[in-house]
Amino acid sequence: MQKYLIVGLGNKGEKYENTRHNIGFMILDEVARQIEKNFEPSNFGDIIQFKYKARPVTLLKPDTFMNLSGKAVVYWAKKEGISVENILVVTDDLNLPFGTIRMRGKGSDGGHNGLKNIQDLLNTTKYPKLRFGIGDEFSKGHQIDYVLGEWNASEKERLQERLSKSAEACLSFVFAGLSNTMNTFNGK
Repeated sequence: MQKYLIVGLGNKGEKYENTRHNIGFMILDEVARQIEKNFEPSNFGDIIQFKYKARPVTLLKPDTFMNLSGKAVVYWAKKEGISVENILVVTDDLNLPFGTIRMRGKGSDGGHNGLKNIQDLLNTTKYPKLRFGIGDEFSKGHQIDYVLGEWNASEKERLQERLSKSAEACLSFVFAGLSNTMNTFNGK
């Protein structure tokens, strides 16, 4: 039986809770709500282990800093015997308009330090990613303030629907596979 690891990238702590950079945590929180399970503290982060349509799944919110997320990913992949193609990393993306979902089976880190660390420790760029668009509505030199900033009013209005759709995409990855999930959710 193939096992799956879904990793949401974010930073621990109240200070970061509702920031754009924490969308990975927010999406996994929505998956947890949909499957009616709660995260528990464990090694390198908070986890939920469950079966989705008879397939074993581990949800992981790393408690390392964002830039060291690879440690948690590698630990849980090895511990659970999960192959790289069954690891889905959920992250924010400045290059996509707000709320746009894009899933791919490979690709660069796109300047995202969390993805760069995962790529370095997995020693490959060929692992699935779900990128959630946060837009690029910031002036030159203010990228960090923007990604660590909270959602604006119009984003907040649409956020719950987008979180729900993203959580559906995560679960679809487990049951329907990468290709079908890409066809169903990309750009939606």
